[in-house]
Amino acid sequence: MKNSMIRWASTAVIGLGLAVGSVAAATAQEAGAAPEFPLKKPVHQSWSFGGIFGQYDQAQLQRGYKVYKEVCSACHSMRLLKFRNLADEGGPHFSEEQVKALAAEYTIQDGPDDNGEMFDRPRLPKDPFPSPFANDKAARAANGGALPPDMSLLAKARAVHSGFPWFLVDMIIPYQEQGPDYIVALMNGYQDAPADVKVPDGLNYNPYFLSNFAIGMPKPLSDGQVEYTDGTPQTVEQYSKDVSAFLMWAAEPHLNERKQLGLKVMLFLITFAGVLALLKRKIWLNTPH
Repeated sequence: MKNSMIRWASTAVIGLGLAVGSVAAATAQEAGAAPEFPLKKPVHQSWSFGGIFGQYDQAQLQRGYKVYKEVCSACHSMRLLKFRNLADEGGPHFSEEQVKALAAEYTIQDGPDDNGEMFDRPRLPKDPFPSPFANDKAARAANGGALPPDMSLLAKARAVHSGFPWFLVDMIIPYQEQGPDYIVALMNGYQDAPADVKVPDGLNYNPYFLSNFAIGMPKPLSDGQVEYTDGTPQTVEQYSKDVSAFLMWAAEPHLNERKQLGLKVMLFLITFAGVLALLKRKIWLNTPH
């Protein structure tokens, strides 16, 4: 009976929210109001790091770094990451030798030397990821005036909020994957514009874009673009999931540790509450109330 009442209440709340949303949308359309972006909401994906017990998938993070390196890094920087972070436990966890080799693929200016001259040397694990452009003005000049965002915190900075009544559900079932869900939807959302929609020259139609229906970034991924050696499907959908997981780790590298600590704290508090209850019962057992 209790479960039936809970299901009935949940259905009623969701139904009410959908009804309110439909009425608001119809009213806005009749009033000629500007459309609300994104035009389509991202679909909830299944993530290894989702939920209370979720953890990052090391193999997926390594594939995600490969996608970032071979595709995204041509336009997007990750200024807050250093190569040594790729060896962190709970992350991609590359070996020290692998990290040294990955860093050495790039050069960085150092110096001055004994002659007072600056020089280029291979990057070391302590060095940051290289930026594709010297500065923001150079980035804008190479991208038609648009500035590609830094990806260090992108997975936490981009999110499509569900609104009522879904935020009530999120309070009960923890949901913090809005950013990765949005990135996956955006990467897979490139399509031909409807006949009644005019897309400005140089832009691309994407109904999942957070700011408009047209985005300056051309479709970045295609099937077979990045080679995987572990047998994982080489599709746009898989690439987008892998790089989104990598970006989530970059934005929240201590997620595994945080969840493990949280579980330990909760177990301690439950145990402590039980001890206090037994102690209270023992102390006041023979005391009349």
